[in-house]
Amino acid sequence: MKSMKRARGFRLVLTGVALAGLAVVVPPASANAATAAYSDCPSGNVCFYTGTGGTGSRCNWSNADSDWASGAITCSWALTSPARSMYNHGTSTAFTAVAFYHGVNYTSYNGCMGQGWAGNIGPAYLRSHQWVTFAC
Repeated sequence: MKSMKRARGFRLVLTGVALAGLAVVVPPASANAATAAYSDCPSGNVCFYTGTGGTGSRCNWSNADSDWASGAITCSWALTSPARSMYNHGTSTAFTAVAFYHGVNYTSYNGCMGQGWAGNIGPAYLRSHQWVTFAC
């Protein structure tokens, strides 16, 4: 009987260690909210970064842009570097997300991110984005 208790205790210890490891590896749902790495993104803008976690070079817009390379606001790295993270720091109640595309004029949909969310997205060579009302 004692050996059974030890075996159970041993399993519980291992399970506790495994769960403790998972707690470190699996971030809580709130970790998707903007963190300090994204703090340079102006309120009301969507920001795309060349590095993960909101690092590297940044391009940001307060409106849609149909061509990052030659639109009203140009992104200096759009043709040479992929986007690896983004932050939708939008504040408008008229929109729920930002959709981003590989092609100009909102073609070749790549994905979207809801308002207030930040995270890694790539690497993806992107050329346009727009504010949308659908859920990601």
